[in-house]
Amino acid sequence: MTSRTEAGPITSGIARPESKLRSYARLGKLDVYDYYPSVAVALSAVLLPVSDLPAATVVTLALFLLGAVFVIVAMVALDDVTGYRDGSDAANYGPDDPLRNKLRKPLVAGTLTLREALVFGWGTAAAGAVLWAAAVSTAPYRPTWTVVLVVVLFVVSVQYSYGLKISYHGFQEIFIAGLGAALVMGAYGLAAGHFSGFVMVQGVLFGFGPLLFGVYSNTNDIPGDRAVGRPTVACLVSPKGNAVFIGALSAAEFLIGAVASAVGIAPWWFVLLMLPVTVLRVRQYLTGFRQGDIMRARKLGFPAHRVSTVLLITANLIVGAGAAG
Repeated sequence: MTSRTEAGPITSGIARPESKLRSYARLGKLDVYDYYPSVAVALSAVLLPVSDLPAATVVTLALFLLGAVFVIVAMVALDDVTGYRDGSDAANYGPDDPLRNKLRKPLVAGTLTLREALVFGWGTAAAGAVLWAAAVSTAPYRPTWTVVLVVVLFVVSVQYSYGLKISYHGFQEIFIAGLGAALVMGAYGLAAGHFSGFVMVQGVLFGFGPLLFGVYSNTNDIPGDRAVGRPTVACLVSPKGNAVFIGALSAAEFLIGAVASAVGIAPWWFVLLMLPVTVLRVRQYLTGFRQGDIMRARKLGFPAHRVSTVLLITANLIVGAGAAG
């Protein structure tokens, strides 16, 4: 295992260098956009009737979305910086793992320098801060809880794997789910001006999407994460314990919707609407732990999350149409 100072670029298997623009896009993981529809979930909760939607709300949510893109890009770029420095990315994307595309880690592949990555990470963080400040200043509503949430969200996002290194202190899984929930609630608070239990349930379910492909990634990354002391659940428990943990998360996703429908936080039909996601989670779990194909199971998490997002938006539109009628 290479040390922090010894970790260097791995260039084997790369046919030709990429353009800088492409490498920066990879550093920011712009092809993984699954946190960004959080704003669409929030918008759908206030959209109907359209005639009552203030123009300022559209501007605010557009600024919030752009800010979210920049903040998350900064978060994952700084995560790559830390992973490069401590050698975990070199281990997880090294020549012994043919299933991982090394070009997705520009520092490991040698297509970007450490200085370029740091400038990019902090530059996008600054842009995100400015855009979120603009979103708050233009918002039709600014409840205190929402403003505090947005500030905290920015601070902890850039500390995910850099600075305080939240993900290196046993909070990675909580953070991944919490980020999705906070994005939904932050956007909703600025647009609606009040708290909603139903939207909170939707935010938690939205956060489960990234969580339930993140934990499969962690299962694949156990050797590299253990080597640098990154205490994911997958690293801390036995293989059977990890399988039970991921199974429990998959079941919890269903139970959250079921309980919300049962107690009246969500409409009675909400749990039925979300059943296709449960079916996809069963398939994902069996692929990972019955068939033993963890990386394919991770990949199945993306369509499951996207189906969930569409269904959450559909639920809001049904509720909104009923209220408008």
